[in-house]
Amino acid sequence: MDKAILLSLVASLCTATASVCQRRGARRDEAEGFDLRLLWRLARRPVWLLGLASMILGFAFQVSALHFGPLALVQPIMALELLFVFAYMALSGRSPVTVRPRDWLSAVAMAAGIGSFLRIASPSGGRLDAPAALWWPASLITLAVVVLALTVTFGPPRRHFAPGPRRAAVLGAATGISWGFVAAVIKELSSRLGEGINAVTTSWPLYVLIVAGAATLVLASHALAAGPLAASQPGFTILDPLWASLLGLVLFDEHVRTGPLDLILEALALAVIVVGAATLSHSHLIAVQDWPPSRGTVGYPTQDHRERVRQ
Repeated sequence: MDKAILLSLVASLCTATASVCQRRGARRDEAEGFDLRLLWRLARRPVWLLGLASMILGFAFQVSALHFGPLALVQPIMALELLFVFAYMALSGRSPVTVRPRDWLSAVAMAAGIGSFLRIASPSGGRLDAPAALWWPASLITLAVVVLALTVTFGPPRRHFAPGPRRAAVLGAATGISWGFVAAVIKELSSRLGEGINAVTTSWPLYVLIVAGAATLVLASHALAAGPLAASQPGFTILDPLWASLLGLVLFDEHVRTGPLDLILEALALAVIVVGAATLSHSHLIAVQDWPPSRGTVGYPTQDHRERVRQ
């Protein structure tokens, strides 16, 4: 159990590092439209590649943690990623504004809320693989959410979602849901690992994982390029485990605690998440870009703007 806790903490730190590095690498690419070449440009930036390597390392530590401990223990600890991101922002020294106590309180509330919800619900049991009849609607619903996010941010209504906090938040939420779907595909693939390499390479989960993983990476890159990390990161951290847990219930017939007290505590945990997110949405961290572009580029805060934010 101690190994699972330690590995989960390291995994959470790695994924937080990945978000910070990839945001710094992508901050100059605030495209007006969806850009499939974005990954090609980012792949030539060392800081973004460092973030990608950290993401892969975090995934490896998470898988190792799940080997030593249950999902109900590992996933709540992984929610600490949001706090590690805020710690990076506070210690950077390059941000035009500081992380205030209210921001810390919001981040703690959101991390504690998702951690408590997963811990109280404790998804368990179920089957190793899901029937195809359930995979189709789950896939289409996830795809519809992503398409809706892209339409809202890059389609005709984009005048209301220019590069900035709103676009980053919407794309961050869609990315979190996409990562949750990827987690469900990984679970499906893991059920075939004991059958040999031939069973893995001839089954659909491997190829869906490759396509969905690559598409989600592109989506995450657009979210990180769109605006402040404080806007996109909550979607990454909160909706990923929530959507993965919901898919676990629907696809793999997992069970959660549904006693009267459990349901009350789960509702309170979700309420804490909502309050934390609402408070963070009005934070000064959303008003300006974290780690801003160089002077003279679009998006760099002026001296007057920085003074207004500090007031």
